[in-house]
Amino acid sequence: MTTFVGSEVDQRERFYRLMPELLAQDERLALVLAEIGAAYIEPHLTDAVRPRVVNVGIREQLMISLAGGMALAGMRPVVHTFPPFLVERPYEQVKLDLGHQGVGAILVSAGGSYSMAAGGQTHFGHRDVAVLDTLEGWTVHVPGTADEAEDALRRAARSEERTYIRLDGLSNRTRLSEGDGFTVLRTGTAGTVIAVGPTADRVLGALEQRDVTVLYADTIRPFDAATVTATLTRPDVALVEPYLVGTSTPFLADALAHVPHRILALGVGRTELRNTVRRRTTNVRTDSTPQASGILSTPSSEPVPVSIPKMRRLGTECPGQRTYDGLKQWPRCCSLGRVHPRSGDYENSNRTFVAREQGARRGFGNRTARSGQANLVQRGTFGVDRRGRRHRLAR
Repeated sequence: MTTFVGSEVDQRERFYRLMPELLAQDERLALVLAEIGAAYIEPHLTDAVRPRVVNVGIREQLMISLAGGMALAGMRPVVHTFPPFLVERPYEQVKLDLGHQGVGAILVSAGGSYSMAAGGQTHFGHRDVAVLDTLEGWTVHVPGTADEAEDALRRAARSEERTYIRLDGLSNRTRLSEGDGFTVLRTGTAGTVIAVGPTADRVLGALEQRDVTVLYADTIRPFDAATVTATLTRPDVALVEPYLVGTSTPFLADALAHVPHRILALGVGRTELRNTVRRRTTNVRTDSTPQASGILSTPSSEPVPVSIPKMRRLGTECPGQRTYDGLKQWPRCCSLGRVHPRSGDYENSNRTFVAREQGARRGFGNRTARSGQANLVQRGTFGVDRRGRRHRLAR
């Protein structure tokens, strides 16, 4: 079995097509956006429901607070954006404006863990369910197909609960859920594997030759401990989740507390993923004459994270022939700057950060100011200190 993505199974597109229909059916419903998704749902809106679609702009905390106010007024708000902007950034508002006030709302995310990976760490969504687990009273759906996503949204619209629906860019080939709780896909004697949401097709493909019980979960909170214990044969259980690894392990351990057991948790790792590129780094000639001294830009053999492109890496040489190791061994250099091609000074944006003794020792023509301004380096009639602040020099 294989997992694929197509327009006919895209969960996010199904949400945009379904939401106007639900708004037309129930006048209590309202959709709250923070810019993301506004352009996608606009073609499906009618004049009758458009007033109940509110785009607050890039203000995620306001988005949740507005939903809390709507719920207090008797409405049923649906809030939609990417997982980190829906759960992590406005966490305090989710905790207080929804949970502490005891009101319900429907949070619908899109993109799963890495469907928006090109956006970098700000768009990674693998921590969402783990963050919501710190709060009480949340129902969490992780649909594996667009049909399951639609059913979860329709049920949530009819309820008053706090519900989180996690839409993913990947989907299983066919619908696997058979209703509330975990679905038994097959039984075996060598252990149990729980596949959550869009991981099911890949799990089934990997277990074709294994005599194990396979359970499918499109609703992970509340955790269906009854089905796990009822189908348990050998107390070895693997848990496969499309978000942060081990998120549901405490719930599974509680379900198996009555019997010695082993748990294998699979999911998105905790190590932060970074794109790396090879970039040009600055090396300094060791010639002693000022005329020969300069900069040689040579390709580096070490990949450097693109998120900090200007930071000098540990172990590279500094202009004074000293090993750079943070600010401990070269305290007067700018750790986020780069070497100036002419003077050897460190510069960052429009500010110049100067190591006073560097210019004096290497003879780059940087004349230090008089007594009382010893930390300044002359730039015309002004001096620039190590923080980039300009000072008029005394004559």
